Amino acid sequence: MPLPVQRAMHKLGADISLARRRRHFTQASLAERMGASLSTVRRIEKGDARVPIHFIARALHVFGEIQALENLLDSAHDDIGLTLMDARLPKRVRTKPGTSGAL
Repeated sequence: MPLPVQRAMHKLGADISLARRRRHFTQASLAERMGASLSTVRRIEKGDARVPIHFIARALHVFGEIQALENLLDSAHDDIGLTLMDARLPKRVRTKPGTSGAL
């Protein structure tokens, strides 16, 4: 696994642990609210990349932060993707013979 991915997973786990403790939830309480096992919560907090993403999503939902996951790669804010698309736009658009070009 690439080092940046490992670092991101470790930070996410640490952030989830901090959010849990700030809310005064035990790991067992968070597991119950998520519908997960205690070992899953422990693995998430350790930054284990093998934990299925739906458990991360459930934790975010418990914390009221599910919109963070929804907006990760929102296509309307994907500056790189939009730039690449715009670079491939034609310089001009021509109508085919026999059509008016109007919608």
